[in-house]
Amino acid sequence: MALIIKLLLLTSLWPGAVLSGFHSLRQKPYSPQHLHHPHQVVNQEEEHSQPAAMRDNRKNASKMRRIDSTKVRQMKSEQLLRIDDHDFAMRPGFGGSAIPVGIDVQIESIDSISEVDMDFTMTLYLRHYWKDERLSFQSTNNRSMTFDGRLIKKIWVPDVFFVHSKRSFIHDTTMENIMLRVYPDGNVLFSLRITVTAMCFMDFSRFPLDTQNCSLELESYAYNEEDLMLYWKRGNESLKTDEHIALSQFFIEEFSASNGLAFYSSTGWYNRLFINFILRRHIFFFLLQSYFPAMLMVMLSWVSFWIDRRAVPARVSLGITTVLTMSTIITGVSASMPQVSYIKAVDVYLWISFLFVFLSVIEYAAVNYLTTAEERKQLKRRGKSSATLNLEAVQAMAFDGCFHDSDADLNFSMHSEESSSRGRAASVATLDAMRVRRKKSIRGNFGRIILENNHVIDTYSRIIFPTVYIVFNFFYWGAYL
Repeated sequence: MALIIKLLLLTSLWPGAVLSGFHSLRQKPYSPQHLHHPHQVVNQEEEHSQPAAMRDNRKNASKMRRIDSTKVRQMKSEQLLRIDDHDFAMRPGFGGSAIPVGIDVQIESIDSISEVDMDFTMTLYLRHYWKDERLSFQSTNNRSMTFDGRLIKKIWVPDVFFVHSKRSFIHDTTMENIMLRVYPDGNVLFSLRITVTAMCFMDFSRFPLDTQNCSLELESYAYNEEDLMLYWKRGNESLKTDEHIALSQFFIEEFSASNGLAFYSSTGWYNRLFINFILRRHIFFFLLQSYFPAMLMVMLSWVSFWIDRRAVPARVSLGITTVLTMSTIITGVSASMPQVSYIKAVDVYLWISFLFVFLSVIEYAAVNYLTTAEERKQLKRRGKSSATLNLEAVQAMAFDGCFHDSDADLNFSMHSEESSSRGRAASVATLDAMRVRRKKSIRGNFGRIILENNHVIDTYSRIIFPTVYIVFNFFYWGAYL
């Protein structure tokens, strides 16, 4: 009886135990040991049966994971430098002694020199050297890390600027020409390529025989000498130049580096570095454009001293032409120069040359006036007036370009008046013969006629004007060269 009761209890409990075991198997996850379970085949078939959109979503998710890993690698350099752990708004060693910042410069070119604006334009490589222990990092091979301009905004860099600069810019083709190199011990090299236009205080008192001293000055804008000490990294060797630097109007005699202090009443003393260069002007261009034309105009004005004093149109036109030409030369030189309030060397030469040309015109005015006064006296002594010149004398003057007031010519005119009273027929008959005789007389005695009809002022001017001008040139070139 007891055995029958136990069998009945087992039969009633067995279905429940089987069902609970089955449910536990369905809820249990697969472990790695079950990778080869037969249900894996079923799961692979289910994956193949999934739509294509779900597979594309998985690919995009994998790409995003790769992009995220790239960002993590980019941040490794900043994490290695511990940029987020420090306040780079303050200089290195804030509160202590001044931080030394070394400078060296390589001049690539001097682009232009402007006398009118009194400035120069220069392209250079500016390099800064300092030590910032906040940027030190661990390195097994002691190699530096190099960055471009994007890291500059996140760390401290010296605020060097150019004193007396008018314009400046950092080259940005194809990217900004900025380089930052950090060494494991915290030493930093900061290099950039700049073109700057700065003032040059020029002295034109000896122009164009002048030599100009220009300088480009560097200084910290915010940090005085108590916070930042600027110095040349390698002394005079810190300034290097390209071997092919050349200018059209200047010869570069010397480049040198120097340093000094600048005082501002409100902020104190600042370290200042100087890039000095000496420019000597090429004079050959100005000899061709100004000096030689002026010399030729002065010598051309002396030709009037050898022209007969009665050839009024020839001498006046020659004098006016030389005066106007000298005025044009002076105006052209002044237009290319700054309007300074002192006299330049070229002004001295051109204005004295202009004075010689002007005096040659005044000389002929004096000669013409004295000649006219002398003729009137001679005509009054002979009882003649200036209106008694006959036709033959006028034709003779038109023939040889001058009027001869010698006794022979006056006697000839008196004889012509007597013959004209006897009859025009005889005068006209002998006119051709007289012309022939005059031609022969002029050909045979050309030099004597010029000398006899010269005024004493012309005679002395032929010697005095060239002599004084040669002496002036001797003293001028001896003083300015």
